[in-house]
Amino acid sequence: MPMDERPTLEDVAAYAGVSRSTASRALNDDAYVSTRAKEKVLGAARELGYSPNQAARSLVTRRTGAVAVVLSEPEANVLDDPYFASVMHGAFRELSDAGVQMLLMFVDTRDDVPRTIKFLEGGHADGALVFAPHKGDPLPTALRLARIPVVYGGRPGTGRRGAHAVDFDNEGGARLAVEHLYNSGRRRIGTVTGMLDHPAAADRLAGWQTALESFGLDPVDLSEHGDFTMASGETATAKLLARCPDLDAVFAASDLMAAGAMKALRAAGRTVPDDVAVIGFDDHPTLAPAMEPPLTSIHQDPRQQIREMVKKLMSLLVGDVIRPETTVLPVTLAIRDSA
Repeated sequence: MPMDERPTLEDVAAYAGVSRSTASRALNDDAYVSTRAKEKVLGAARELGYSPNQAARSLVTRRTGAVAVVLSEPEANVLDDPYFASVMHGAFRELSDAGVQMLLMFVDTRDDVPRTIKFLEGGHADGALVFAPHKGDPLPTALRLARIPVVYGGRPGTGRRGAHAVDFDNEGGARLAVEHLYNSGRRRIGTVTGMLDHPAAADRLAGWQTALESFGLDPVDLSEHGDFTMASGETATAKLLARCPDLDAVFAASDLMAAGAMKALRAAGRTVPDDVAVIGFDDHPTLAPAMEPPLTSIHQDPRQQIREMVKKLMSLLVGDVIRPETTVLPVTLAIRDSA
């Protein structure tokens, strides 16, 4: 660059090794730029003698620097479920690392939907991360008309196309559980499901059934509905034992329900895993290893899910064109003494 020419924004971007839009946002102290990128851009501007005020005149933002985390689930269920505790903690950390304030919102009933939309449309948040919409939940349809970007944790319950979402391989995880149980000699493998209007619960049930059928096992009479709570896991397992006394394994669609299943098995005089093996889903780091015996569980990482959701949302907020789709994250089997 000739000595008599003033450095341009393009010069700063090239020197910092970032895009022009990233350089512009960094010079305007935009919340949606990573700390590392911002430091590189400001350093390049200093070295080249470029004034950030030049960039300030080129971009006017109307952002709040806040993102809403919306939990479409009854408040009592959220606060009692360790999965949602991990979600809230992970969201806080990831958004904080991105320099963004987290707003936590509960959609406890259908009556809360208009209030939620009014708040989000009122300019209080730049975008939303939405968790746990069930089938028939009006929230995803209402959010479709909202003027802010939305990323879902899990498939929206409506199953609508055109949504940005990050989910886990729930069906594949259930197959992993059944395969492990079958390979360890179990043949009467029951399941305790979550609420089947929830896409994750429906996928886990489908994976269990597909795996049983692939091994030539009959799934009839081997499933009972729960609701992701410990009490429902206990009740459902008691029903399974009454109907199928030769039950030798239980795949529960959550760690909490697996804990309830173990309680029911102990009450019935069955030992785990000698009489009945048990596998959960979530692999919550403080719950699964602390059970007696320690719980074998399908491992998923809510922090990874949040990270991918925040990444999608940040891209949407800066105007990147992203095809709406569901990103499916892999799961693994964490083997412990219960199976």
